[in-house]
Amino acid sequence: MAALSGIKVLLVIGGGIAAYKSCELIRLIRKNGGSVTCVLTEGGSHFVTPMTLAALSENPVHTTLWDLRNEVEMGHIQLSREADLVVVCPATANMLAKMAAGIADDLATTLLLATDKPVMAVPAMNVRMWSHAAVQANVARLREAGVIVLDPDEGPMACGEYGAGRLPEPPAIWNAIASWAGQDTGAETREREPQGGLGGPIASLIPRGGRKAAPQPETLLAQKGGAAAAAAEEDRGALYHFDGAPLAGRHVLVTAGPTHEPIDPVRYIANRSSGKQGFAIAAAAAAAGARVTLVAGPVELATPPGVTRIDVQTARDMAAAVRESLPADIAIMAAAVADWRTRDMAESKMKKRGDAPPALELAENPDILATLGASDARPGLLIGFAAETDDVVENAQAKRARKKADWIIANDVSGGVGRSVMGGAHNTIHLVTEEGVEDWPQMPKEEVAMRLVERIALALENDDD
Repeated sequence: MAALSGIKVLLVIGGGIAAYKSCELIRLIRKNGGSVTCVLTEGGSHFVTPMTLAALSENPVHTTLWDLRNEVEMGHIQLSREADLVVVCPATANMLAKMAAGIADDLATTLLLATDKPVMAVPAMNVRMWSHAAVQANVARLREAGVIVLDPDEGPMACGEYGAGRLPEPPAIWNAIASWAGQDTGAETREREPQGGLGGPIASLIPRGGRKAAPQPETLLAQKGGAAAAAAEEDRGALYHFDGAPLAGRHVLVTAGPTHEPIDPVRYIANRSSGKQGFAIAAAAAAAGARVTLVAGPVELATPPGVTRIDVQTARDMAAAVRESLPADIAIMAAAVADWRTRDMAESKMKKRGDAPPALELAENPDILATLGASDARPGLLIGFAAETDDVVENAQAKRARKKADWIIANDVSGGVGRSVMGGAHNTIHLVTEEGVEDWPQMPKEEVAMRLVERIALALENDDD
């Protein structure tokens, strides 16, 4: 049994959207005196980058069997034997199937076969996949062989469904690790059915010490409703819920919606932004304990609970409201601000003319994100949005550098009415940071907001450490 303060964890990160939670798990293990070495699968690399994991763990990240320098010394064997505990998180349906069948077709599955150390699997998948007979048979086989397979949490999914299949929150996973090591974390727990000991699919050939499975604490962060759950979840209470307040004491400044740039008293220049994503972010930040100021363009959306709202019409109005709302710890510029306005607004409605349409002379609007990036009052974490139709990631990377933002959230807004992200209930984003690009699958805008707030809380906590 490993001492908790010196526990060595080999973390295998599978290819699911929940892979982003592995970052928080690494932080928790290290915060409690342990060390982490990461093995990142090819699928996992689409959600988190090796650079991020290396920065958090302060250890090299292993991605392939075909590293000649390491394989001269049978690196996969050494990796599998040096840890006290191997944790597979997230364990996808595919990963569980390979583990149960003894397939070894990449670094992760090969070391899982080669290890003589305990193994813990933390499943994450769609609710129907989790309940499928084949997956349940694989889980039963793994538990019988000695693997601890934690039960997934129940809640809204990135795919839009609701049920069992969500990855348990990192504090719950850490509590399971601590329980295996024979330590009491003092975390609030809920009862779980006892699970099998640790091991691998060939545990009958390689004896491994079993441990009692950990009871799981209530999640640090659990979404209780949202577009994914629809009306069936409306009676569950608030849309967002946090145990604790990870953004307590922080001021978060959010912009949302379009701007309207008047041409005359009737007409204006605008775009199809609904403001839904920005409002969802403001709601999630408030639920996380932050003091939130929401500068909103002209939209018909209810003000989220606990949020101070400032309504504006034009880009210049929004720029002034942002300036007056500083200082802020975090600024999230989600508004789709019009790039141009008419140089002079007509005082009367412009009439049709028989010969030609009227000429509009345009002037450039203030660049709110770039102004913040260069300001002496720049927030500690500055996040911008990039609504693109072509070369989405490349344009977002260039925008991050040009406007001196820390992160850019890029999305593809091509498509007509009813087919575009603008005005829709779902979003597909690319999170562009200094470390690289994370591609998130399509999910409800509320889920995007929750995950973004989780990432912000983690980034700030790491900075504080």
